[in-house]
Amino acid sequence: VQLQASGGGLVQAGGSLRLSCVQSSVVLRVHSMGWYRQAPGQKRELVATISEGGITNYSGSVKGRFTISRDRAKRTMYLQMSSLKPDDTGVYYCKADISTDPWTRADYWGPGTQVTVSS
Repeated sequence: VQLQASGGGLVQAGGSLRLSCVQSSVVLRVHSMGWYRQAPGQKRELVATISEGGITNYSGSVKGRFTISRDRAKRTMYLQMSSLKPDDTGVYYCKADISTDPWTRADYWGPGTQVTVSS
């Protein structure tokens, strides 16, 4: 299973971007998915998660500005980012907690997409 994130880019403060994360193949079960980001010199941090049942969770710094969603039919997760700030700059990674068979469950990470917000 591979995850591929896209949609990053350069945007001015106050602007919007939508990130996508595509899961390459059908699996037994996707328990949850999430977006994480890593700013230069900083640790990777959680941005938002969405559970198998659609329950969402956001970090305090993005709540009210970002929206995570998932299209099961397209095997794709999205992150709609609005009112972007320079502090949102970083590499955004998608992660999925996946069971590929009844005995195997693991976290899968995509390679990341760069988001740069200019002031």
